[in-house]
Amino acid sequence: MSKRSIEILRTLELRGPNIWTYVPALEVWIDIGALEDSPSNTIPGFVDRLIDWLPSLYEHTCSYEERGGFVRRLREGTWPGHILEHVTLELQNQAGMKGNFGKARETSERGVYKVVVISGNHTVSRAAILAARELVLAAMDDRPFDVKAAISELRDLVDEHCLGPSTGCIVEAAQDRRIPSIRLNDGNLVQLGYGKKLRRIWTAETDRTSAIAEGISRDKDLTKRLLAGCGVPVPEGREVTDAEDAWAAAEDIGVPVVVKPANANHGRGVSAELTTREEVMTAYELARRYSKYVLVERFIRGNEHRLLVVGKQMVAAVAGETVWITGDGRSTVRQLLDSQINIDPRRGPEQEFPLDLLIPERDAKLRFELERQGYTAESVPAEGVKVLVQRNGNIAFDVTDQVHPDTARLVALAARVVGLDIAGIDLVVEDIRRPLREQGGAIVEVNAGPGLLMHLKPMEGQPRPVGRAIVDHLFATADDGRIPVVGISGSRGKTTVAKLVAHLMRFSGQRVGLACSEGLYLDSRRLEDGDAARFEPSQRVLMNPGAEVAVIENSFETILKEGLAYDRCQVGVLTRIEPESHYGDYYIDSPERVFNVMRSQIDVVLRRGTGVLNADDPLQQDMAELCDGEVIWYSTRADNGTVASHVQAGGRAVIVRDGQIRLLEAERTEVLCPLTSLPVTDGEPLHATENLLAALAAAWSLGLSPTALRTGAETFDPPVSAAVPA
Repeated sequence: MSKRSIEILRTLELRGPNIWTYVPALEVWIDIGALEDSPSNTIPGFVDRLIDWLPSLYEHTCSYEERGGFVRRLREGTWPGHILEHVTLELQNQAGMKGNFGKARETSERGVYKVVVISGNHTVSRAAILAARELVLAAMDDRPFDVKAAISELRDLVDEHCLGPSTGCIVEAAQDRRIPSIRLNDGNLVQLGYGKKLRRIWTAETDRTSAIAEGISRDKDLTKRLLAGCGVPVPEGREVTDAEDAWAAAEDIGVPVVVKPANANHGRGVSAELTTREEVMTAYELARRYSKYVLVERFIRGNEHRLLVVGKQMVAAVAGETVWITGDGRSTVRQLLDSQINIDPRRGPEQEFPLDLLIPERDAKLRFELERQGYTAESVPAEGVKVLVQRNGNIAFDVTDQVHPDTARLVALAARVVGLDIAGIDLVVEDIRRPLREQGGAIVEVNAGPGLLMHLKPMEGQPRPVGRAIVDHLFATADDGRIPVVGISGSRGKTTVAKLVAHLMRFSGQRVGLACSEGLYLDSRRLEDGDAARFEPSQRVLMNPGAEVAVIENSFETILKEGLAYDRCQVGVLTRIEPESHYGDYYIDSPERVFNVMRSQIDVVLRRGTGVLNADDPLQQDMAELCDGEVIWYSTRADNGTVASHVQAGGRAVIVRDGQIRLLEAERTEVLCPLTSLPVTDGEPLHATENLLAALAAAWSLGLSPTALRTGAETFDPPVSAAVPA
C-alpha cells in the first residue's frame, strides 16, 4: 500500500476579496507528509502519467510565463501543493468553470501548505480539489484514474450550482462596466449594484419586468388581440374547446393551420402546416399536454425567427431552418438522427449547446412529425428519401444585421404593447430583409424571460452582446450601481470608527447601513444583535435598497476566513495595527504577514475613492502606494514627517495641533474644534483620538463640510465602553 498521502486539514470559502485575489477563492490547507521529501522529478513516471491524463496542462505558463512553463516545473521538480493547485484549476476549466488564478504557499509547519484556487462556486471547487488529489496520488502510485468520469461529475455540478449562460452573460457584462453583483439564491436571481442603486435580474427578467405583462405574454390569445389592436400583424385564429372544435376552426380559417398551447413557451406542443382532420385533432391532443387552452391559427409560410427586444429596441435576431434526415436503406430513423443530426458537436444539453439533441422518446413533436409522414423511430427510410424531422428548428442563425427597419420597429412596438422591458418576439416570414406586411409575415408569440444562448452562441454568424444591452438598459452610462461603501479594518478601534462614521453620514442626511461588532443597523434602528462584522451580515447591508451609504467593519479573522463582503469600496480605513495581537492563528507569525492581511482593505479602494491611513503607525507607511485612489493621512502628532510631505505635495490630512483638530489641504488649514470639547475622546486616550481622526477623515473624503464634521463629532455620544478597543 502506498505511503504517499495528501491530507486536507482545513478548507476556507473566501467569498469576496481576500489576501490572495480580488475575487472569490477556495483556500485549502494540506499536509503532504512524506511527500515533502519527494518532489515531482523524483517519482518515476509520475510527470508523464500526469501529462498523459491532462495534456492541456501544457497551456499552464506558471512562473515562467510561457506555454509549457508548468510542465517544465514538473520536470525540474516541484511539490504536491503546487501540483494540486494546477490540476484543480484544469479540472475546473474542463468542467466549464473557467479561471486561471491559483497559489500554493508553504507555512511555518513542515509539510503543511496553503493551496488557493479561484472559485466561481465553492461546491464545485471543493469537489474539484478532492478529485485533483485523487488524480495526483493515482499518477504518483501508477494506479488507474478515470479522468473523463471525474470531469463529467464536475460538469454536472457546474450545471447544478453555477449561473446559467443567460444570467452569466449579464453578470459578466456588469463586471465589464465595474458594476458589482451579488447572487441572491442558488438559482439565477442576481442583484446588480448596491443599496439604493441596486437592480435585480432573474435570467432575462428584471425588476422592471411587469408581472401583468408576463401574464399577458403567457396568454397567447390575449396577446394576439392586443397586438392586432395596435396594428401589429398577427395570424388569424381563435381559441378552441376540443378536438372537434379545432377542426371546425381550421375549416373556418382555411388549411394549412397551426395548433398550439395558448400559454406555453419555447415552441412546446406546437404543430404546424396541418391540412387534414386527423392531423389537426392529433395536434390538439399534443397541445393539451402543455395547456388546457389551445389555439388554432392560420399557417404562415416561411421560417421562424426569434428577435430580442431590450428596452425600446431590437438588439439581436436569429433565424430557424427545417431539419431533415436522408435514408440509406439500411438505418432506422433513430440511427439516422444519431449519425446525421445528433453527431453535430453543437448539439447537446440545453444550457451548454446552441442546438438540442433530437431524441424521439423525449420529443412528442418529433414523433408527431414522423407519424405524419408514415414513419416511427424504428422505420428504415429508403435510400435517398428525405424525412422532415423538425420544422423551423435550429433557431440559431444570426440575422441581426439583415432585419428590415420596419420589422425592428414592429417587434419593439409588440414588446411595449404587452408591457415587457425584455422580450423574445417570435415571427414567421420568408425574407427577414423585407417588411412583414408585404409578404404576409406575422408575429406569432411574445415571450417573457427569453433565452439568450442562441444570441451568444449562434450556429452561424456573429455573437451579439445581449448581456451588455440588458445592463445598459438597467444602468445609465455613467451609473456603476454603487453607493459609498466605507470599509474599516485594523487591530483596535474599528467598531468606534464605524459607528462614528455612520453617525457623521446620518447627520449629513443620508440613510446609513452599518455592520459592526455590536450589531446590524439601518440608520439608528438595530436590525440584528451580536457580532455583524462578518461576511453575511455585511452583505445584507449592501442588499438593503434603503441604504444610501454602507459602513462595514472587517475584523482580521473575517478577511482571512471569509473575505470582504464587497468587491470595491469608496473609502478604506485602517486603524492602528498591532501585529502581535494577531499571531497564532492561520499561520500568521510575522509583521509582514499581518501587513498582507490588512492591505486587503486598501487594495480594494476605488480609483475615485480614498484610503484613510494612520501616519503614526510604522506598519502603514508602505500602504499608501497600494491604494488606487487618494490617500488621507491622520496623525496625533503635529510634526509627523509623512503628513508634512504629503500635504506639501497637494494631499490631505487630519491632525491634532495645539489641542485643536485641523484639516490640512495644500496651503489651507481648517481648524475644526478643540479636542477636549468632543465626548468621543473623553479629553484624552491616544487610541480614542486616533479613532476620531480616522472617522473624520473618512467622512471628509465623502464630501462632508467642516461645519458638518464639527457638529457631527460634537453630537456623537458614545457609550461608556466606546473607549475600549474593539
